[in-house]
Amino acid sequence: MRPMLATRGDRVPSGDEWCHEVKWDGMRVLVEVNAGRVRLTSRNENDVTATFPELASIHVPDVVLDGEVVAFTDGRPDFGALAGRLQRFGRSAKSSSSATPVTLLGFDLLRLEGRDLMNEPLALRRELLESLHLGDHLVQVPPTYDDGDMLLAATRDQQLEGIVSKRLSSRYEIGTRSRAWLKFPHRARTSWVVGGWRPETGSTHRLGAILVGEPTPDGFVFRGRVGSGIAGRAGVDLKALLEPLAVADSPFNAPLPKVDAVGTHWVRPELVVDVESLGFSAHARLRQPSFRGVRPDLAPEDLAPEDLAPEDLAPEALA
Repeated sequence: MRPMLATRGDRVPSGDEWCHEVKWDGMRVLVEVNAGRVRLTSRNENDVTATFPELASIHVPDVVLDGEVVAFTDGRPDFGALAGRLQRFGRSAKSSSSATPVTLLGFDLLRLEGRDLMNEPLALRRELLESLHLGDHLVQVPPTYDDGDMLLAATRDQQLEGIVSKRLSSRYEIGTRSRAWLKFPHRARTSWVVGGWRPETGSTHRLGAILVGEPTPDGFVFRGRVGSGIAGRAGVDLKALLEPLAVADSPFNAPLPKVDAVGTHWVRPELVVDVESLGFSAHARLRQPSFRGVRPDLAPEDLAPEDLAPEDLAPEALA
């Protein structure tokens, strides 16, 4: 089962038909608890329970929760810390859980004690979720707010990810990107697919940059070279994930500029990564991109257009 997704909004809705939540900077999961056994699945339906072993011990009734796994540093969501843990996906899970603890933030309730709630309105689902009184270091239910504009301003001031506005009458639509849920992110962080990597200057084996692209009906389109954010351990772990994907020829649908192509190690376009940038140049290349982490919860076919390119950052506006 895939979670319901939000559509990028143009204006924060107002009125008593809507509630508003903080947009958490983490990994989306569906959590099924049955007879005390916990199973977590990612947005693309991969079982990620072993990645977060500490969450296998949460004490909740038999439920299905929709939520976000978040790593906090000094009380603030830290996607970089979580990305480091995800990059070691499937390895050293127990040591990672102690070094980088996470919290499950549950914001929707899809089933309770065998009762299917997906056709019930969000207002009832939230009421039932809050009646469970979940709240410890492993699982929490973050609050909702009536004033979306206030929350948007507050999250901007606190340098949080943004907000999500949800229609209280909305049913839960599995795997649907719905306009009943609207997202308003503050930062231009997008997901891309890696098509190659280049060694660090002066080295033949240390990773210095990755080449990313966009899967389109016309093929795999080059969107830029990302060198910032992959120094040290991040680069070592990323290279280990890319080496098994090596291929002889470029996977991109058109020849790349010589400055990008020469010395590049090509890979099958399968690994999804998150990148922060200042949008796009006039040549549809990412501006000042910075690597933020690997996304093992996503496959190339999971990327919708708005996962790839923020609509409010048009190339002509940023040339």
